[in-house]
Amino acid sequence: MGPDDRWPRLEGLDLQPTIEALHLWSQVVGKTRLMLTPWINHSWHVTLYVSARGLTTGPIHAPQTPSGQTTFEMEFDLIADALVIRDTLGRERRVPLGPQSVAAFHAAAMQALAELGVSVDLRCMPCEIPGAIAFTDDHAPRAYDGEVARTYWRALAQIHRVFQLFRSRFVGKCSPIHLFWGSFDIAVTRFSGRGAPLHQGSAPHTPGVVMREAYSQEVSSAGFWPGGDGVAPSFYSYAYPAPDGFEGARVAPAAAEFDKASGEFLLPYEAVRAAPDPDAALLDFLQTTYDAAADLARWDRSRLEVPTGPYGHPPEGYWDE
Repeated sequence: MGPDDRWPRLEGLDLQPTIEALHLWSQVVGKTRLMLTPWINHSWHVTLYVSARGLTTGPIHAPQTPSGQTTFEMEFDLIADALVIRDTLGRERRVPLGPQSVAAFHAAAMQALAELGVSVDLRCMPCEIPGAIAFTDDHAPRAYDGEVARTYWRALAQIHRVFQLFRSRFVGKCSPIHLFWGSFDIAVTRFSGRGAPLHQGSAPHTPGVVMREAYSQEVSSAGFWPGGDGVAPSFYSYAYPAPDGFEGARVAPAAAEFDKASGEFLLPYEAVRAAPDPDAALLDFLQTTYDAAADLARWDRSRLEVPTGPYGHPPEGYWDE
């Protein structure tokens, strides 16, 4: 049996130039949401979500504008190669996606928002990117291949589908399945319900308080990252704080390995795509890495977990009278 056709092939694509452009453009869009949304724990208010056409902010509620309070949405429509901005008054503006600089994209996005009466004062320095240049000063040409972007998004759609199955198994505090534009990774995070030691890590152009608040509670987190610096697109899983023995835990499938540099288990996307059953391979990785974190840290698993969610009704036997 060959690779599942639902899982697009990323190996062999010239992925990084287009991903680098989308990463930076997503920060312009994400920072717009950040500045117009009240703070939600763990920065959950800043993220993007996989949509039926690309990546979206979901609704953003702008302050009073000349036409009244406006609710709008910004979506990277990767089928149409455009950033589409729609509001509740039925208006729409489009910013074409194609080879262009970050400064040009930023200017076009801000102009489109202004035409809808939305004013936002962005902090123009990209987050979590070493050596970054402010949006307004980054005039270097950026490559963009629409077909590459669409292929990557279709992979994200499959990943989201399997992450949703995994998410359904947990009834404790858990994040949405969302894309953080700082590192451009899609993630889902489970919480034990206990606090965590003060986080000492940092990220370029990201206030330390953001990192400390994000990791203020004990977590097991998994996600997918497009790769870079010699690392192929990969799934990851980590625990904070990492319990003793986590690095040496036995996890599945066999292609998964612990990466000491990042402190995470990594599983190449290609190993999942080429597996006889990609869904099962990815679920094995998500489940066994979580099992290791939860068992070694002695989470109260009986209180936090249920079977994979059925369709149309709650799991039987858990909330029956």
